[in-house]
Amino acid sequence: MKRTTLLTIACIAWLSMACERNFDTINKNPNLIDQISPGTLLNEIIYNMASTNLRNNYNITCQLMQVQLSYPQYYGGVQRYEILENTGLSQWNASYKWAKNVSEMLAAAETDGASNYISIALTLRAWIYANLTDIFGDVPFSEASQAENGILQPAYDSQADIYTQLLTDLERANSLYNHEVGMSYGTDILFENDTHLWQKFTNSLRLRLLLRTSNVDPSAYGKMVAIITNPASSPIIDHVNESAVFHVTGITPNISPWSRALDFSNQHAVSAFFIDILNKLNDPRRPVFVGQARAEGADIGYKGIPSGYDESSFSYSPSYMNNQQVIPPMQIPILTYAEVAFIKAELAQKGHLSGAEDFYKEGIRAAIRMVTGEDIEDTYFLAPMAIYDGSLSRIMLHKYLALYFTDFQQWSEYRRTGYPVLPKTNSMLNDGILPSRLLYPGIQQIYNPENYQAAAERMGGDDINFKLWWDVN
Repeated sequence: MKRTTLLTIACIAWLSMACERNFDTINKNPNLIDQISPGTLLNEIIYNMASTNLRNNYNITCQLMQVQLSYPQYYGGVQRYEILENTGLSQWNASYKWAKNVSEMLAAAETDGASNYISIALTLRAWIYANLTDIFGDVPFSEASQAENGILQPAYDSQADIYTQLLTDLERANSLYNHEVGMSYGTDILFENDTHLWQKFTNSLRLRLLLRTSNVDPSAYGKMVAIITNPASSPIIDHVNESAVFHVTGITPNISPWSRALDFSNQHAVSAFFIDILNKLNDPRRPVFVGQARAEGADIGYKGIPSGYDESSFSYSPSYMNNQQVIPPMQIPILTYAEVAFIKAELAQKGHLSGAEDFYKEGIRAAIRMVTGEDIEDTYFLAPMAIYDGSLSRIMLHKYLALYFTDFQQWSEYRRTGYPVLPKTNSMLNDGILPSRLLYPGIQQIYNPENYQAAAERMGGDDINFKLWWDVN
């Protein structure tokens, strides 16, 4: 009995020591990733930022820019310029969450010397932060996402400094692409590992950011011309099929940002301003965007309601948004060939390139083809509102239509140029003045009070009417 007991104790002791020595090895969860590759986070970043941008395009940009309106909603709301502390909260949170993931992707790419992934990470970071600073103004940037380094309350960088760094990053990204090496860490869901298309997206994003700064930095025009006229060294998107458009397949996890398509159309009517333009153009995008209005049980064509409407009711049921747009397969535009064509048209209109009318028409053709899948006839340009009249306002009117569904670009381009001219109603708040920025989320006053206060003081207060650095319109 004693020998058996002693032997049992010895075995238990030996097993205990063996388990302790091998604990770290046998207790690992094989489903957990302890080290990321440069491609581990790429698809998550693309999907989640594209989805967030589209949701906030719908809830913020479309209402500010009189594309679609909450209806019936007779008081307040973004369409009446009621901006609250939580209006931009989801965009703020998502941007910083996924920008942090971009930083980790960039660090992994630099460690591995994966030049294409470095370029892609820099491009994604520029995409995220350009939108973020265009929405709020000064935001945490150089000290952001550094909690592991002890920076829990990051300083707010000026918008000018952020743009300077982003443009430097994009220039560096363009120089690092190596098409012979390719992408070896999985298949990306935006361009399917086509590094040529990634490079074109990088340089087209450079064009967007340079144009955004052109009112305060005239040298931007020369830089844009240098990019456009040197396709060998700085290729840009030059065909509809090369557009940076994220395709939602509907196959989990690549699902629609709207869990219920009905929520896209229910209580959301088209703005009279937006649909009246399309009506005057006899535009083929109308049935894709909206359904027909109805009165007395019959269709009466495409008819919207005024933004910030004063009436308590209408004699017709307006055109509601077509929820087929958010049923997969669907597309989320990030930066399209149409936008690039309109950038060229503006440069030509201002005398920096030649061929303004050709670029203008190409932008319209590309925008319509992306939505309908079909080419338009030349007769489209016979409509008075489609004729190129040599003005910036005409270019921007059609760029406004082309930027439908594209994050915050309609609003940003309006603030830069003042076009298109939007109608006002008596029930709009803020004296009928379109907000120049969103308020910082209220959580910043709690978790980063000193830096929040410093940023607010630079603007004379956290004010929706404070014009951003590039907004001198």
